[in-house]
Parts: sequence; C-alpha cells; structure tokens
Amino acid sequence: MRLIIQSLVTGRFLAPSMDGGEPVWVRSLRESGGGVSADMDQCAQLMMDNTDSDDRAVVIDLDRLGTVNDY
Repeated sequence: MRLIIQSLVTGRFLAPSMDGGEPVWVRSLRESGGGVSADMDQCAQLMMDNTDSDDRAVVIDLDRLGTVNDY
C-alpha cells in the first residue's frame, strides 16, 4: 500500500519539505514523493497535525488508482 494525503479544498499534497523534512503542502504530485507512506496511522496523525479545521484531507492509496477498486 502506498498512501498519500491530499487536501480536497486546495488539491495540494502533504509531503516533507526539502529543507529539514517538516511536513508542507505542495502543489505537484511529482514533488510529494517523500510524502508516500505505507502506514495509515501515520497518515492519520499527519492529517491531524497539519490540516486546518476548515480543510478536508483524504488519504489516497496510489495502488488502487487505475484498478477495478479505483475511487
């Protein structure tokens, strides 16, 4: 399972910054490669720590894309 967090409000992806590794929201999926996780609990914690109350974020399983189980 390869999981990534995306904001439904902005469309941005949560990924570690290139300067220090702190989580930041990036526009490009290409820039978010370091944000891919295999741990759903880690994703849930990252969402709680880095999502504003008026934002909605979702966890996307990249391995489901393009399959019969696609979103």
